[in-house]
Amino acid sequence: MTELPRRAFLAGGLAGLTAACSQLPIGKPPPQLYTLTPKSTFPADLPRAPWQLAVERPTAPAGLSTVRIAVARERLTLDYYAGVAWVDDAPNMVQRLLIESFENSDRIVGVGREGVTFRSDYTLKVELREFQAEYFDGVDVPAINVRINVKQVQMPQRIIVASEDFEARRRAPTNRMADIVRTFDDTLGAVLRDIVVWTLTQG
Repeated sequence: MTELPRRAFLAGGLAGLTAACSQLPIGKPPPQLYTLTPKSTFPADLPRAPWQLAVERPTAPAGLSTVRIAVARERLTLDYYAGVAWVDDAPNMVQRLLIESFENSDRIVGVGREGVTFRSDYTLKVELREFQAEYFDGVDVPAINVRINVKQVQMPQRIIVASEDFEARRRAPTNRMADIVRTFDDTLGAVLRDIVVWTLTQG
């Protein structure tokens, strides 16, 4: 190949590569990930439980079974914040934090996920019913709403021995995402604490 055709070939190849690159989709930046924390403070007189507990993965509506952070601007709609996400889908995250909260209480012999190879005396059935930021009535700063229903099931008979609904709702101090997530953490923490206290007291 002579020098001139070779240069023409290289120029044509580079031009084709540039054209191909210009047609590639430009990737969006990854979402900012957020996590929440387990509860670690409990009443000093919390009773000790000489039994083992399995915590089921929470059931949840399809709109909450996601890593996306849910937001409701009207009572009959559900949307999501753009560019942010939980580190895990909401049911998995709540299950993990609930188990860690029981462990942090230091009042139960054993606790773990359902399906783990240990014999549980009770199973905790969990339903995540509300887990969103709410801008109802045109407010500029959201209220965080967390509502969880739990049923304590005696094993192996699978008899429901107790059932309760736990809810907390708190207003974020600002509309900044960091403050909204901190309010999620405080609100969920209040619910987790109440579930741990109630469950150990029932047992």
